[in-house]
Amino acid sequence: MPFADLTPATAPPASRRAMEAVTERLGYRPAAVARLAASPHTLDGFLKISAIFDACTLDPLSREVVVMTMATRNDCHVCVAMHTAKLTALDAGPALIAALRDPAHPALSDERLDAVRRFTLAVLASAGDVDDADLRDFLAYGYTEQNALEVVLGIGAYTLSTLANRLTGAPVDEQLAAFARWPGVS
Repeated sequence: MPFADLTPATAPPASRRAMEAVTERLGYRPAAVARLAASPHTLDGFLKISAIFDACTLDPLSREVVVMTMATRNDCHVCVAMHTAKLTALDAGPALIAALRDPAHPALSDERLDAVRRFTLAVLASAGDVDDADLRDFLAYGYTEQNALEVVLGIGAYTLSTLANRLTGAPVDEQLAAFARWPGVS
C-alpha cells in the first residue's frame, strides 16, 4: 500500500498541528488521520467540514444517521466502526445501530430517523435534485429546510472521509476494533 501511516515527524509540516490536535482530542492518532496527513489540505478540509457538520442544527442521532448511511453506502469499515462507537456513546439502542450498519435493512424503527436515512439516500440518488414528495416527507418529521441543506453538508463531509479512507486503505484502529464487529452484522 503506497499510503504510509505518517507521524508528526514524518508528515508534511502543514499536517502536523492537525494531527497533534486529533491525537490530543481522542487520546490516540487514528490511522485514517495518519494516512490523510499526506495531503495537508485534505486533512484540514475534512477536520473543518466535519466540525461544521457536528455543530449544525441536526440533532446528534440524525447526524449519525447521515454518517452511517454514507459509511455503509461507500463500504467504509473505518467510518462504520468509528460511528458505531459514537452511536454507542449517544446511547443509541443496539437495534438502531444494527439497522444502520446494514445497508439492506428496509427501514429504521424510529420513523423520524428513518426519514433522515431516506432523505439522505434520495439526495444521493438524485444528485441533489430530490422531488417535492421526498422533501415534504423529510419536513413532515419536524425537520427544516436548513436541516435538508445540513444533510447535504454531511454527505459532503463523509463522501470525503469514506473515499479517502478507502483510497488510503486505512485500517480500523485497535481502539475501535470492538466496534468493527457488531453482533449479527458483519
